[in-house]
Amino acid sequence: MNLPRASGIVLHISSLPGRFGIGDLGAGARQFTDFLAAAAQEYWQVLPLGPSSEIFANSPYMSYSAFAGNPLFIDLADLAEQGLLGAGQLTDAPEFSEYLVDYRAVRAYREPLLAQAARDFEVSPPTEYAEFCEENDWLDDYCLFMALRERYAKQPWYRWPAELARREPAALARAKEELASALNHHRFLQFQFARQWAALRGYARERGVKLIGDLPIYVSHDSADVWAHPEYFRLGEKDLLPTHVAGVPPDYFSATGQRWGNPLYRWQTPDGQGNQALHAWWGERLGRLLELVDLCRIDHFRGFESLWEIEAGEETAENGRWVPGPGLDFFADLRERLGDLPIIAEDLGIITPAVTELRRRLGLPGMRVLQFAFDFDEKNAYLPHNFTSTNTVVYTGTHDNNTTLGWFLGEELSEPVRDLVRRYLRTDGREIS
Repeated sequence: MNLPRASGIVLHISSLPGRFGIGDLGAGARQFTDFLAAAAQEYWQVLPLGPSSEIFANSPYMSYSAFAGNPLFIDLADLAEQGLLGAGQLTDAPEFSEYLVDYRAVRAYREPLLAQAARDFEVSPPTEYAEFCEENDWLDDYCLFMALRERYAKQPWYRWPAELARREPAALARAKEELASALNHHRFLQFQFARQWAALRGYARERGVKLIGDLPIYVSHDSADVWAHPEYFRLGEKDLLPTHVAGVPPDYFSATGQRWGNPLYRWQTPDGQGNQALHAWWGERLGRLLELVDLCRIDHFRGFESLWEIEAGEETAENGRWVPGPGLDFFADLRERLGDLPIIAEDLGIITPAVTELRRRLGLPGMRVLQFAFDFDEKNAYLPHNFTSTNTVVYTGTHDNNTTLGWFLGEELSEPVRDLVRRYLRTDGREIS
């Protein structure tokens, strides 16, 4: 995939301005789209869109679902326009911070309003609501998962009663009947998210702005995905806990590595063959995201070539080992299912020739990060004069980095490195200082 030369901005939905405590899919998103179009920016990249977990500091990379949208991003003003909320209800919003998202306060304000809107919606849902529910196979498992989490005081699914944790059919049928109202509530939230996202995407297309999504390679253990398909993950048969977890070994950023804790996939069946059922699930997952965006960045691409396996009992990532990933056959299977793969490969970290060769054979653009470029090594691959391919996406920084202004002016840069940046860019830096 060779993309034409273009530029854009990474900004997550939560960071948009808005008067209800967190960015959403309403006026702030449209205004940002207008800004991008006026500035001749062709791309808007967001972080993962799934419902975030308060247990993991609301990181979008540890979501309750690989398919669902985050209900906190629903535009309340749009619900008022639909007649599901009274316009006067929105005038009493608390004074939220303009700079930080207080998720506890945001939930306390938004969730009762969303619950009221869901009840009013249930009286007379439109025809497209039934179509949405029928077309999205992941929806029933997700809604039941969320309803059961609420019933069991937000305990993770593997601590629910055994018959529910193990998805015994009779127990699931009983729960669906008892929790019918909660299921409708979560279906409503996902319908509204999908409806509003489609409107935003149409608005962006009209202005020549393409959307780039972000897909974490791993999913959270406490998610509807792992609960619904434990057979795709390396879990203990008795306790349903991961036997091995994901991470990366010690490197420049951490002396003990990074122990992420996500369960690893069962990429192979017991007979050593590729896990076709898991491939199909991945096809559904990637296909779902590509219904929402024009391009997709896959986080930790190198894990498809080889991955760092850590025994679950280890407290750090130091004692892991590299094991083979699913490789080229996996992507060939995805292409058979989905056609062309408009993917950006996040090929950062410990990248071997085998990882580079996999990306090259797939024809996927890789990443270069300018904040990693200035270490006094003229051969540093992140310095622009060393770029060897036009099939590259260049970032000033990633979601893990400081802003460029904070990076340049902050304490993480020594004065010699700051001077190197100025000389390389041929600027005295006064305008940004």
